[in-house]
Amino acid sequence: MRSCRIVGTGGYLPEQRISNSDVEQRCDTSDEWIRSRSGVTQRFICEEQEGTADMAVAAAQKALEDANLTASDIDLVIVGTHYPDYATPSTACQVQATLGITGPAYDLNAACSGFVYGIDNAWRQIATGAAETALVIGADRLSQVIQWDDRATAVLFGDGAGAAILQASGTDNGIKYSKLYADGSLKDVVFITNGNQPPGTEHEENRIYMRGNELFRHAVTVLSSSLKTALEDTGKTINEIDWLIPHQANIRIMNAVAKKVGLPQDKVIVTVDQHANTSAATIPLALDLARRDGRIKAGDTVAFAAVAGGLAWGVTLLEM
Repeated sequence: MRSCRIVGTGGYLPEQRISNSDVEQRCDTSDEWIRSRSGVTQRFICEEQEGTADMAVAAAQKALEDANLTASDIDLVIVGTHYPDYATPSTACQVQATLGITGPAYDLNAACSGFVYGIDNAWRQIATGAAETALVIGADRLSQVIQWDDRATAVLFGDGAGAAILQASGTDNGIKYSKLYADGSLKDVVFITNGNQPPGTEHEENRIYMRGNELFRHAVTVLSSSLKTALEDTGKTINEIDWLIPHQANIRIMNAVAKKVGLPQDKVIVTVDQHANTSAATIPLALDLARRDGRIKAGDTVAFAAVAGGLAWGVTLLEM
């Protein structure tokens, strides 16, 4: 089994910025309420002509530049998304065609956990020799399903994409552990409808529905327990984790998880204030920012932890 490591990252946010003050004009809320309940101060929204694949390509290009690689070096493309531009072709195939990449390309729908699921898939393909260098992207355009009069969801979400390049490595650093989970019995806690609902459904098409309090409880429980399991399985202690990059859903969830596992808050990478919940893009966006501003350095031990609709969740431990 070969080891592999992240050799480049990139992120992309649309130009259109929506502040909390802007949201106040659209629904019954306030900047203070949004900040205190979620930690969000702004979000970025695609223009009408900009799609999920466009954002994914932009993030991928930045990751390639960061890794000093070209499209010809990539032999696997995985995109985590649950709101692609088309049912088919996949976003990954659109990215492949635009950048001129060859090799397998496919999407994963694990909602906000899509990037962690994608990292797991790429790691295992590289470890077995099926791939050498993989491009893993998290990208979602949730502005398409936001109802601006619904305070429970309108304040939380934005659009964006983040990318990471994984490459086979002869060193001991890189990905050390990955474990994925799902519990379909909790499928109604958060979901997005499309045009294919069964006859008789009472839900509107193309809309996100969420039971926030219930999701909060489940998120804190499963993220903290799966992080503890990761430490037990690898023989590490919480003091050996330099940085935790959780899914940027809600600042209160992130704080509660850190407290439950005994990790100081200053070791948690937080970007939800800067771009809200960008679904599968949140972890790679946070990773890219923390690498570029110098917080995450070579040799640091980093944990990814995400939970999403499904419910689907997962944890990754890696050494940068």
